[in-house]
Amino acid sequence: MTPRVTWFDEAAKKKIVAESMEILEKVGVFVENDDAIELLTGAGAKVEGGRVKIPSPIVEKALETAPSRIRLYDRHGEVAMDLGGNRSHFNPGSAALRIFDPEINDARVPVTADVIKYARLTDALPNYAAQSTGMIPGDVPEEIADRYRVFLGLLNSVKPIVTGTFKIEAFKIMHEMLAAVSGNADTLMEKPTAIFDCCPSPPLMWSDLTCQALIDCARTGLPAELISMPLTGATSPVTLAGAVTQHCAENLSGITIHQLARAGSPIIYGGSPACFDMRKGTTPMGAIETMMIDGAYAEIGKHLDVPVQAYMALSDSKPVDFQAGMETAMGAIVAVVSGINNLSGPGMLDFESCQSLEKLVLDHEICGMALRLSEGIELRDDPIAMPLIEAGLEKKEFLSLPHTTKWFRKEAYFPDPVIERGTLEEWRSKGRKDAAERARERVGKILAKHEPEALDPAVATHITGLMEAEAKRYGLDKLPV
Repeated sequence: MTPRVTWFDEAAKKKIVAESMEILEKVGVFVENDDAIELLTGAGAKVEGGRVKIPSPIVEKALETAPSRIRLYDRHGEVAMDLGGNRSHFNPGSAALRIFDPEINDARVPVTADVIKYARLTDALPNYAAQSTGMIPGDVPEEIADRYRVFLGLLNSVKPIVTGTFKIEAFKIMHEMLAAVSGNADTLMEKPTAIFDCCPSPPLMWSDLTCQALIDCARTGLPAELISMPLTGATSPVTLAGAVTQHCAENLSGITIHQLARAGSPIIYGGSPACFDMRKGTTPMGAIETMMIDGAYAEIGKHLDVPVQAYMALSDSKPVDFQAGMETAMGAIVAVVSGINNLSGPGMLDFESCQSLEKLVLDHEICGMALRLSEGIELRDDPIAMPLIEAGLEKKEFLSLPHTTKWFRKEAYFPDPVIERGTLEEWRSKGRKDAAERARERVGKILAKHEPEALDPAVATHITGLMEAEAKRYGLDKLPV
């Protein structure tokens, strides 16, 4: 039996969706993008007072064409993520402005070398189904940072990539690089290797950039991932249910724009909300109420029969410490028992703004345990245990039973040695190291040993040329890589 948590009864789910549609019809959304406005008005929406009011039938039609299942593929064309149902997949979080450096015990601006290490480390850790453009390198012009992150990811990992655009013009270059690695644009559409985050601005606003990203994703067949970010009491109603309802309205408006651009294109119902801390003026991702909003909105997305995403398994802590582990583990557990499909966040600290290589290694084990939990408990035998107990009593142990050999690796998740499960004496003999120290050592060992599979030289040359041309447009004669 697979463990599951329920946040709303059927009547409550229907009420939230119905009210969200009413909000879109009566309040509407502010849309900056002319193409999106044209798509909406062409379908029957009305522009009043600068807001686009979307009748429910338009939204309902969009939901009918949005796929309920999305597959992401690795560089070899093999399925890496199967998004739908209650299947959960983890990837590191995205777009951090800083990296935690254990050498100085503080956060700093990441550079190219950090992004490469991050991609290689993610590539080596099997509990991460995808990589992500997790950091923004500070040693290239900010105008090219979005496509440069993708470039480095493609060079250093075979896994699909979760990313997003900072500039409208970036999508074309990013798509061309992804198509080159896949073989061509048609293959990329058939077997997508990237997800693009598209973020509305709460409450109920779509910028020119995010609308264009939605439209570009739809027309190229690359999955779009909606990242709605209501903050309770700040940019949304203070109640958790109120935030979930606003979140639903924002997601429904995004699905509608996206499906009007190309019906049937893959889209993911997601977000990064927070229970706003009015004492500190911060957006705690490790708050239990934030996790509750995540689980609750995911249930609404499932009710609408679309794949769901959340930023979970991350922490607001600044260093890699008890708080980091506690919040990350709580988030991972809530996520998998909620059946959330795409989970972004491992490795992240400080309200989604900082990455840590050491935390990424530790979180890999949290994710492994959470994924094991998601599998639940199976009745492997019938009778369940009596013949085995009889055999064990006769032998006075169970270790040597063929049944034990057959099942022990499938029943138990065995974490990496970065998780301490030895005796006290063994721990002492190894230098009395804590989890952060063990993780730091593990990062070094993985990076020294793991060599990501190299791209085809012709493809590598092609995408490098694209990236060098972009760099020169903004005054950078030579890429740091």
